Amino acid sequence: MDDLDHRHLGVKLKLWHVQDDAPGMVFWHPRGHAIYRVLEDYLRRRMRGAGYAEVRTPQLLPQALWSRSGHWDKFGDNMFRVDDGDLVMALKPMSCPCHVQIFNRRLRSWRELPIRYAEFGACHRNEPSGSLHGIMRTRAFEQDDAHVFCREQDVAGEVAGFIALLDEVYRDLGFSEYDVALATRPAVRAGDDAAWDRAEMQLGDAARQCGLAPQINPGEGAFYGPKLEFALRDRLGRSWQCGTVQLDSVLPERLGASYVAADGSRAIPLMIHHAIFGSLGRMIAILLEHHGGVLPFWLSPDQVAVAPISQDHAGYAADVVAAFENAGLRAIAYDGADTLSRRIVEARDMAVPVMAIIGAREMKNGRVTLRERDGAQADVPLAEAVARLKERTRHG
Repeated sequence: MDDLDHRHLGVKLKLWHVQDDAPGMVFWHPRGHAIYRVLEDYLRRRMRGAGYAEVRTPQLLPQALWSRSGHWDKFGDNMFRVDDGDLVMALKPMSCPCHVQIFNRRLRSWRELPIRYAEFGACHRNEPSGSLHGIMRTRAFEQDDAHVFCREQDVAGEVAGFIALLDEVYRDLGFSEYDVALATRPAVRAGDDAAWDRAEMQLGDAARQCGLAPQINPGEGAFYGPKLEFALRDRLGRSWQCGTVQLDSVLPERLGASYVAADGSRAIPLMIHHAIFGSLGRMIAILLEHHGGVLPFWLSPDQVAVAPISQDHAGYAADVVAAFENAGLRAIAYDGADTLSRRIVEARDMAVPVMAIIGAREMKNGRVTLRERDGAQADVPLAEAVARLKERTRHG
């Protein structure tokens, strides 16, 4: 395992751990959970701005639902089961059937479509032990599930809107390039060939209209529909499968979804599945390896370490920490008994991007000395320091 492997970085930076008696289950430590929440809150804002309503659905659901959707036949061997007498339940491996349940709670009109749901869904899949890899492939993970219920004439615009959003998010995360593939019908699938022809054409056309040239991955689609797959390229040129958008005419019909069409008849909506991160854990692992553990300022778990030169300056240092925190910055006090030089080394080892050093002069004049990771320093008033660092929380 090299120094830039996310499994090494996770331990070194005190982000998470995985233990032998809970394979594929991640224990997030405070610093790792801070990154997790920043990413989740960031995407939550982006999804809300794109017209998605956030929902929350159960993790444990009856086998009967998974059988109706077709997931039990396809994934049953990899689902965690809970038997309660005559009732067999399973932990959800994905959220799509749950979102159909919300759609079905009342009769919908065509005027309401498209309807967009988003969820940070906690999912469980009993992956083979040999396929587990750090936090990139686990048995428990959170997925940015989103589903759009729409009419056929809405598909091109919805897919184009998703691709535009995905492109902006990836650029904010530091990825200017990604690969796109169109995964077509698998040998074992639901739906007739005409529906697959139409869906594959719609997804391919939508990608090309967005300036993309997807390669074809024959037979790699989901059992209910084709999908566009988005793979990030990190700074070492490695490719990582992350985002997907899938077109589905099967699940809505199987699970009884319908709406009242303009002519008064009942019609079955199309369902677009999509995710930008895929798994939040995998995205964090990719980001760590891509940035060599030194995350951009806005993603850093601790953005500024406040270090008083001596205990005589500890009171003012606490005020400085509070000023940063009140501005929404993630600040931490480095006020231990070690020498200042040792604390600077420790902050560097923890990949903290900025230190705010406090001495007698700073305390007397209401100032701080900002020290960057490259050693550059600036002596500024506290208010200016807060404003400077706040400006750096912008993405990109």
